Amino acid sequence: MDEKSTNQHRLYIALVMVLLFGVIVLQYVCPSSDCQLLHIGSLSSRSGGNAIGSRGEVNDIGLSGKDPYVAEDGALARFVPRFNFTTSDLSRLVDFNIKGDDVIVFLHIQKTGGTTFGRHLVRNIKLERPCECHAGQKKCTCYRPGKRETWLFSRFSTGWSCGLHADWTELTNCVPSLMNMREPPKKPTVPSRNYYYITILRDPVWRYLSEWRHVQRGATWKASLHVCDGRSPTLAELPSCYPGDDWSGCSLKDFMDCPYNLANNRQVRMLADLSLVGCYNDSAMSEDERWAVLLESAKRNLRGMAFFGLTEYQRKTQYLFEKTFRLAFIAPFTQLNGTRASSVEVAPETQQRIRQLNQWDVELYEYARDLFLQRFQVARQQERRQAREKRQQERRRLRGRLGSTRLGIGWPVAMWPSNKPHWTETQAGEAITTHLRPPTPEMKQERDGGGAVEAEVQLPEWWGLEENSTMEDYMDNVEQWR
Repeated sequence: MDEKSTNQHRLYIALVMVLLFGVIVLQYVCPSSDCQLLHIGSLSSRSGGNAIGSRGEVNDIGLSGKDPYVAEDGALARFVPRFNFTTSDLSRLVDFNIKGDDVIVFLHIQKTGGTTFGRHLVRNIKLERPCECHAGQKKCTCYRPGKRETWLFSRFSTGWSCGLHADWTELTNCVPSLMNMREPPKKPTVPSRNYYYITILRDPVWRYLSEWRHVQRGATWKASLHVCDGRSPTLAELPSCYPGDDWSGCSLKDFMDCPYNLANNRQVRMLADLSLVGCYNDSAMSEDERWAVLLESAKRNLRGMAFFGLTEYQRKTQYLFEKTFRLAFIAPFTQLNGTRASSVEVAPETQQRIRQLNQWDVELYEYARDLFLQRFQVARQQERRQAREKRQQERRRLRGRLGSTRLGIGWPVAMWPSNKPHWTETQAGEAITTHLRPPTPEMKQERDGGGAVEAEVQLPEWWGLEENSTMEDYMDNVEQWR
């Protein structure tokens, strides 16, 4: 009996060890966020759901008839615009041709949630030819349908091919020549590619704190090239804040006290044309004049970008991207309020100093937030107007179809439709319930006037999708496009 109990005990231990080993292997082979996206994609495939219309257009409303972004409208109840923008600035819609030569270029600013958004681009967009992402590989292959050509220039597709966290100055000078070298145009007479630049911005205070925590853990961006006007800055133009290999363990005070810290006003610097101020040579003009020029350049470039999102508005960011490029994400974005930066208790006077150190970023973010929310409002208004016009067209088409059956004195009794609802389908794929009634005397009198027949439109249901989990943070290596 004792020997039998001992064998059972050993068997239980062996089973537990096998189970633990399987969990470890699963976590290595398929990270949690990736597995979740695969699970969501399989649900979508089994349900037959398709977020893209037959012409590549994003369906505005899902299968339930419920607008998934209606809650975002309510969040704007108290928003009062501060800046005046032109119609072209607010109505952002690009003719992105993924089957042609168009390329989306992602400008990834540190600690803005760009890692998460970058993963959405390669793993969470519903495409005719999805990006190929394999476990253990840091890059995905994002080819066009039927071609071995990339449509996405980003960290997770082409790597840091123009330098680690390349800024606007570097990307606009590097990407076109690099793309032409890697994928030469088939015909010299073919027009140049369309490059659609996109980026993500974040509240300057929380972005700054997040970068400090990241540097405190030992991260550096020493491999960044900072190329401007054909060369990298000298050590005299861009001194280092620390003497060793990294700045791990630095206090927030030390981080703020370094006058050469590129974390200060990083978003303005990375979005501006640095050649306008002599690149990293700050002797050409005063500091205030220099930053004023950079701020205006950053605003101008931001307005001209095909799309930009805000970390603090994940669902609106998803909506505007889908509307701009006519692409749809498989799973909804998740608003994460708990970050490493938010876990830091910072005194009000320290926050004020951070705002002063990042005064140009603060001004840019307020400008960007205003433009972003106005774009969202305009896009929603256009969507509602198009939906209303679409309903009106369907009613007119339905009236014409029903009116043609009422020509003459009336319908024979044998041809009278029952009172049961009849289901038809519109060209847009919407389900329409038409309640037809036998002709009444009033309807006979209206046979030449085309009397209205009521139609109840039942829109498709939005398939239930789980939200994404958090994505892993930075990979500190620099990997070139091979």
